[in-house]
Amino acid sequence: MSATDQLPVVELEADQLPAYCPNPSMPVWCHHPRVYLDVASSGFARCPYCGTGYRLKGAAPAGH
Repeated sequence: MSATDQLPVVELEADQLPAYCPNPSMPVWCHHPRVYLDVASSGFARCPYCGTGYRLKGAAPAGH
């Protein structure tokens, strides 16, 4: 098992796009600069700051 397998993964619905990190459920003490993540094209993206994974549940909406 690699270190990235132990990082948290957030599942998002299409209506929650665009995906960004830090997300609203993260405590304020661990915030970093906001980055937008492209989960619509591949279905998964990882935050370059904290490593949190974001997975899209279902298909991306049209136009994404």
